[in-house]
Amino acid sequence: MTATPDLGTPQLASPELLRSTFRRHAAGVAVITARGPAGPAGFTATSLTSVSAEPPLVSFGIGTGASSWPAIAGADHVGVHILGEHQSELAATFARSGADRFGAPTGWRDGPEGVPVLDGVLAWLVCRIVARVPAGDHRIVVAEAVLGDPSGAGRPLLYHQGGFNGLRD
Repeated sequence: MTATPDLGTPQLASPELLRSTFRRHAAGVAVITARGPAGPAGFTATSLTSVSAEPPLVSFGIGTGASSWPAIAGADHVGVHILGEHQSELAATFARSGADRFGAPTGWRDGPEGVPVLDGVLAWLVCRIVARVPAGDHRIVVAEAVLGDPSGAGRPLLYHQGGFNGLRD
């Protein structure tokens, strides 16, 4: 039998344990946008996942208490934006509660299906929502890519240890 290294003291599962664990997991940063009855809405997401190539599906999570949830809950389409390392302020704006996310200096335009499309991103997709799956205090949204543009220049923005960072060589 081999000795195992000291793994520390295990903690019982809790929201704080999950948050602490995932602060150690580097994730790409995206902004999800939608057109709601009150106008454009959006939020910063690190839960974006490619689900399927055929059909082209993505998923992301959103808390049902989030200010953007009503727009996402009622929308037929969403915008998915992959942020570049030059966009940490944009990521922070869309993550901040109560921020004017679509006010200056945020550059955006009305895109296909009325979805707000952000300027200067590495890539964007307009996606048709196909499912909203209950998952605790969140919903997992599954959406099919309809069209997009992957031609933005730069390196990706990452979220790690509570902050936005670029890749290091």
